[in-house]
Amino acid sequence: MQDILNFFTGMGFMNISWQQGLMLLISFFLLFLAIKKQYEPLLLLPIAFGMLLTNLPGAGMFHEELWAAFLDPNGPAYHSYGAILKDAGLLDVLYIGVKAGLYPCLIFIGVGAMTDFGPLIANPKSFLLGAAAQLGIFITFLCANALGFDPAEAGSIGIIGGADGPTSIFLTSKLAPHLLGPIAIAAYSYMALVPVIQPPIMKALTTEKERKIKMKQLRTVSKTEKIVFPIIITAIVALVLPDAAPLIGCLMLGNLMKECGVVDRLSKTAQNELMNIVVIFLGLSVGATATGATFLSVKTLLILAMGIVAFSLGTAGGVLLAKFMNLFTKEKINPLIGSAGVSAVPMAARVSQMEGAKADPSNFLLMHAMGPNVAGVIGSAVAAGILLTMLG
Repeated sequence: MQDILNFFTGMGFMNISWQQGLMLLISFFLLFLAIKKQYEPLLLLPIAFGMLLTNLPGAGMFHEELWAAFLDPNGPAYHSYGAILKDAGLLDVLYIGVKAGLYPCLIFIGVGAMTDFGPLIANPKSFLLGAAAQLGIFITFLCANALGFDPAEAGSIGIIGGADGPTSIFLTSKLAPHLLGPIAIAAYSYMALVPVIQPPIMKALTTEKERKIKMKQLRTVSKTEKIVFPIIITAIVALVLPDAAPLIGCLMLGNLMKECGVVDRLSKTAQNELMNIVVIFLGLSVGATATGATFLSVKTLLILAMGIVAFSLGTAGGVLLAKFMNLFTKEKINPLIGSAGVSAVPMAARVSQMEGAKADPSNFLLMHAMGPNVAGVIGSAVAAGILLTMLG
């Protein structure tokens, strides 16, 4: 009888807290969004399932107390992965890849291998639009700091404005790992909602005449330019901002493998097998940090609110700079492509195209918008490097 009693008292149903129950419901809702609504399903699904696993009472897959000891400078386990592995669960082991900054960098190799920097090379002014779209990061950083978040937490919240999930995870894992769950979910949620969030902002900041501006066809970019570009960008960024080197270096390595044409097997592996494996591990381990104790708080609600502010300001920054540039240039820029400066590739560029086509069905902005879009990927990585240098 005692064995039977022990069996029943050890069941998760008998030990579940209200926080764990609520987190399980939230994970079910996110799974619904990923599967039924297809909101960023490649990452939202494993994140949601990681949330489910970590909040199962008694499963022992993720141990917050181990990572608290890991971050305690006065404790014997400070920055000791060996101490983690001694008592680790499955998700603790996977989370090491996040904490060490491994998964975001590997994903950037895949992103680079799938990215065409041709539109950016053909129109270097796109760099300015991509930089302007990072405005939301730094304004939100200041606002979050004013609201009571410490500088490291404020920097992690601000990076949501770059609309770049891997960059948000990379920076947060370094500066404020206790906020990783809410920030990752906010970043990927707003990336998925680009077609909903951006159009009202774009319309509010532009006139119909501006939305109808047609731009000249981009010049053809040579293969040599495409090969030299990732090498030069890596060298310049790494020399100026060493903390950005891991992300920029991996992004440009993937792109170089794609453009050089001599390592097709490596390029295809980075785009497919490597990317898919890392996305699974990253999603599960990020979801594991979304426990009831850390996720269900006023801070989480503020992070979600500040995240959409950051994203909206980034969109507005790109549009407004394009309008400002038109005051001094003969060849006018359609301000709609400025909104693509956030690094949600290629969704933000598609939104620019759709809004331009609504104003004039014969207007084709997609390739012009891809310039600021890929510039935004570089810009968000540089912004993360700046924040890491200042606050890390």
